[in-house]
Amino acid sequence: MAKHTPQKTPLVFYRSGSGKEPVREWIKGLDAADRQAVGQDLMRAQWRRPVGMPLCRAMGQGLWEIRTELPSNRIARVLLCLDEDVLVALHAFIKKTQKTPDDELALARKRQKELQS
Repeated sequence: MAKHTPQKTPLVFYRSGSGKEPVREWIKGLDAADRQAVGQDLMRAQWRRPVGMPLCRAMGQGLWEIRTELPSNRIARVLLCLDEDVLVALHAFIKKTQKTPDDELALARKRQKELQS
């Protein structure tokens, strides 16, 4: 019986029309330990698709959130979508409330629409 080899799903950062990559810039702004935690969770999502809870949660309409508990005792979220078999990191933020704020979701969905147009 052939052994299944895990396939890595490529991950790219959303790039605005002006060439900015907001998620990459956000990650670079974190301290080293937090940056490593987010990077590790993004890598897990690339290797274990489809990924479920507690790492990854469906947010509806093809949007997913990667849930990272940061060493700094904060909670980070990276919102992404799958676009032609490539994971696209659309938006990232530090979560301060129980519910994901609507404006954070709206920004990710706006960027997701840009990809599909």
